[in-house]
Amino acid sequence: MSHRPAGGVLAVLRAAQVARVLAASTVGRIPLASSPVALLLFARERWSIGIAGLLVGAYTIGLAAGGPMLARIADRWRQPPVMAAAVAVSTAAFLVLAAGDPPLGAAFPAALLAGAGAPPFESGLRVLWRDLLPEEQVHTAYSLDIAAQELIFIVGPLVSVVAIGMGGAEAGLYATATLQLLGTVWFISAPAVRRWRGAVAERHWAGPLRSIPLRLLLVAVVLVGAGVGALPVAVTRLAEDAGDRAWTGWLLAAQATGALIGGLVNTRLKLPERHAPWIAAGLAAGYLPLVLAPAPPLMLPLVVLSGLALPALLTATFVTVDRVAPAGTAAEAFAWVATAFTSGAALGAALNGAILDRTPGVTAGFVLAPVTIAASVLLYRLLARHLTAPALGGRG
Repeated sequence: MSHRPAGGVLAVLRAAQVARVLAASTVGRIPLASSPVALLLFARERWSIGIAGLLVGAYTIGLAAGGPMLARIADRWRQPPVMAAAVAVSTAAFLVLAAGDPPLGAAFPAALLAGAGAPPFESGLRVLWRDLLPEEQVHTAYSLDIAAQELIFIVGPLVSVVAIGMGGAEAGLYATATLQLLGTVWFISAPAVRRWRGAVAERHWAGPLRSIPLRLLLVAVVLVGAGVGALPVAVTRLAEDAGDRAWTGWLLAAQATGALIGGLVNTRLKLPERHAPWIAAGLAAGYLPLVLAPAPPLMLPLVVLSGLALPALLTATFVTVDRVAPAGTAAEAFAWVATAFTSGAALGAALNGAILDRTPGVTAGFVLAPVTIAASVLLYRLLARHLTAPALGGRG
């Protein structure tokens, strides 16, 4: 009777500073969900759907490149100055896009810098859990973090859609930059963040990437990210075909609602990381019905279904990172997972934009996701076998 409350959601939230850092990081991460929609709709007023997908790809490539670099510096120094400098760069880049109405040649570098300067909230938050919580509550914290992150993907697209509806395409970018800045200030002023220091350890030029299991895990995450990243481009075309681009935000929010439900369920189930191959297979199966591409109102329950398994898969992934990351590289290792996901999302967005530019209708845009996620199942199976081998091999 006493074990369940010890690791339950309420017990985690009552722990000192947990609610604050979780809330601050959630606000700061809203741009992860609002930016793709804001950039897509901003670019769509000026260029083709393919160019819009490439602009989102540039932003996510910036995220992919900046995250590990910023996290490595934080591992060796402190989080607040790193995040403050990063958000200054990202905010300036968003303002260039929104206020300057730049030509295409300038829009791509600005989108790239907006992503590269995004503060590494995910890695910054996840290295705090073992400082703030006992071991038996850490798995619950990961699940809660991912469930809260799904609020980002519910609120984020709606923030962009509402802001654009009130103030035009540029307003989505202004709203995104403002929320990112507010979240950063709130997060880095928390005592737990200000006192955190990376572990003292031997440094290696490859950082956590010298871990073979981590490299295998990252390839799997790229494939999952490609599937997830393909969806916003596809639903944008679906919404356009329906005559109302606002459906883009509602459909993405509906998928995030499914993921939020799945995340809350997973805080109770606590599926172990060895089940990751089965969870990935379930995620791929959840994307298959989207190929039917019905009208947006009928698509809503299907996209809810597609999001259910993602939080359990990400939780299993983060628990695995804890096992295989070399000492002193925790923040960077988590950042590499985020980088793998966003790199995959960039690839998925760009590839799906190209597919939709060259094919009539929208059905083809929903094929990529189940295919790439299904491919990740093989890698998760290989990783599970590697980790259950007599010699772990993950630290070298």
